[in-house]
Amino acid sequence: MEPVIGIIGGSGLYQIAELADAEWHEVATPFGAPSDALLHGRIDGTRTVFLPRHGRGHVQTPSSVPYRANVAAMKAAGVTHLVSVSAVGSFREEMAPGDFVIVDQFIDRTFAREKSFFGPGLVAHVSVAHPVCPALSGACAKAARQAGAKVHEGATYLVMEGPQFSTLAESRLYRDWGCDVIGMTNMPEAKLAREAELHYASVAMVTDYDSWHPEHGSVQITEIIETLHGNVARAAGLVAALPGHLGASCDAGCETALDHAVITAPEARDPAMVERLHGIAGRLLTGDAPS
Repeated sequence: MEPVIGIIGGSGLYQIAELADAEWHEVATPFGAPSDALLHGRIDGTRTVFLPRHGRGHVQTPSSVPYRANVAAMKAAGVTHLVSVSAVGSFREEMAPGDFVIVDQFIDRTFAREKSFFGPGLVAHVSVAHPVCPALSGACAKAARQAGAKVHEGATYLVMEGPQFSTLAESRLYRDWGCDVIGMTNMPEAKLAREAELHYASVAMVTDYDSWHPEHGSVQITEIIETLHGNVARAAGLVAALPGHLGASCDAGCETALDHAVITAPEARDPAMVERLHGIAGRLLTGDAPS
């Protein structure tokens, strides 16, 4: 099956000019409306679907982003490989503003978001021990370097609720925990992508040093926006180069993540939940995989 690339763009990335035959399509999902319409097109002949995470004009806060609807919309559009592009602060001197970081782990500190497609009447426990697709992450690293970015591979992303930035004490604590970058949006997105059995990768674009750095002080939104402009140009280059690097096959089980995850017995499953989850877990709920 040919891959279909999905791009969820974070702060500063609200459209992709590189898409050929681009058209916006309004969509609805059983989990509500996504952040915006989906932009369908092709890059180097590969079907690509783009969604601005915060909506055009940046109207959604990190807490109000409809994460379930966003991932469900991508799945319904046929996306197989979902790439998150987001702005982050850095806890590491070597991960400087303007650098790209390919994330492979998360610490989820959010508390005001729906974090699963499943629920009462249809319970599932999916593993997120390794929450990203290594093959897709590797392709993103190669594409980012081709676009001229300085790239760091392998990092832990602390996901905070926001919308405020960290206190100095929090920033120091997260550094002590071994976190590398901090942002507000990759959770529950990564967990939902795993439940939807999508290949998922996180490309974090560093805009600042959070508040821990003695020479940079507190985070200033004007400085972040200035750095974002440069990052967005390289992000567009990454997206344009990505189809050429998707050759590696995934052996991490992304496409079968729900095998053995559903706990609710078939006879006890809520029919309304089964119907609601058809677009996410239809492969499993229709009996095509073990439960």
